[in-house]
Amino acid sequence: MALENLGKALNNALKKLARARTVDEAVIKEVVRDIQRALIMSDVNVRLVLELTKKIEKRALEEKLPPGISRKEHIIKIVYEELTNFLGKEAKPIEIRGKPTVLLMVGIQGSGKTTSVGKLARYLQKRGYRVGLVCADTWRPGAYHQLKQLAEPFGIEVFGNPEEKDAVKLAKEGVDYFRQKGVDVIIVDSAGRHKEEKGLIEEMKQISSAIKPHEVILVIDGTIGQQAYNQALAFKEATPIGSIIVTKLDGSAKGGGALSAVVATGAPIKFIGVGEKIDDLEPFDPKRFVSRLLGLGDIQGLLEKFEEASKEVKIEQDIEKFIRGKFNLRDMYTQLEAMQKMGPLKQILQMIPGLGYELPDDMVRMSEERLKKFKVIMDSMTKEELENPSIINYSRIKRIARGSGTSVRDVRELLEQYNQMKKFFKSMNRRKLAKMARKLGGMNFGGFGI
Repeated sequence: MALENLGKALNNALKKLARARTVDEAVIKEVVRDIQRALIMSDVNVRLVLELTKKIEKRALEEKLPPGISRKEHIIKIVYEELTNFLGKEAKPIEIRGKPTVLLMVGIQGSGKTTSVGKLARYLQKRGYRVGLVCADTWRPGAYHQLKQLAEPFGIEVFGNPEEKDAVKLAKEGVDYFRQKGVDVIIVDSAGRHKEEKGLIEEMKQISSAIKPHEVILVIDGTIGQQAYNQALAFKEATPIGSIIVTKLDGSAKGGGALSAVVATGAPIKFIGVGEKIDDLEPFDPKRFVSRLLGLGDIQGLLEKFEEASKEVKIEQDIEKFIRGKFNLRDMYTQLEAMQKMGPLKQILQMIPGLGYELPDDMVRMSEERLKKFKVIMDSMTKEELENPSIINYSRIKRIARGSGTSVRDVRELLEQYNQMKKFFKSMNRRKLAKMARKLGGMNFGGFGI
């Protein structure tokens, strides 16, 4: 998940609140200090952190409790609301206006712009749009071939000419080409600049004048932290029709700084990059982002991912059966195959309320290679063994290992993984989660043991 270290730190602060016998002023101030420390460690501007945490502390100390809500629950709700407001309040979805909709992508060199072009094209394609890509990057050798390598495996056409040096001419020719082909969305990839916002803005204006895009999208590298403020501000001042993609949030200690810096400019963040794969682009919704950050889950996001995956893989098992620990190896095979198409297992399970930061790392460290090995092992099992794993004794393990070309140790590892997952899910108190959801209008704080 994006900003996982920040999420764990915030989650631990709220757990301290949940474990407190009584919630007095001293406990509230201690939790607020922990939240301050977590945000500053994530490179959020100190002044913004102090403003945010003062609001949290003031509300926690002064607000009257709503009927039927405990003080602990109320404070967690305050933290959720203030963090959501801090990151922009409402989601600002991308708009597809008319046919074709023309989008111009700009960014500093090395920000992940070309990769983001491919990701955005794939995102729109999965939602039923025909997309054409125009490579107008005449500065970087290999830009055209990189874009083709990203897009063509998914049947997305790329227009470009590595020999052409006029970026404005190339952009206009590409847009005209795809207009004639009748695509729904045209995305134009422009050249990046090396820390030179003025050159970037100037080229953006020239290309914009030629192709008249419906929207200009700035790609910002999340690893630059608070420096994102100047880039976002320069962009916002240059164009009234803009939005932003913040990339590389999956492994960045400065991601909190980048997000908050961009929001401080008032420029709308529409997507965030959360991984290296072409499907690792998420619409930025402050409410859902903060919910997952705090370990409260993202059920809506989970359902959307399942709906998306079900178009390619038939999901026969209800996820509730999986969560309750009432599943066999056949169910596990089906679910993990579906989850593999949806994204990393840990990222998916973090969308389930109460699971976010409780999962043991070794339980969810399911690399594609390991999953493939597990599938081969299960393919060597009988129907009876898949449906009733408890009958698998040592002699059966040896036979399964021989049939799958793996070792006894590999088979045992699969069975241990299965038993560990089943035991963990059975231990979850789902009634407690449901109770919190009813009390707080859909928000689920069961993960804090309240």
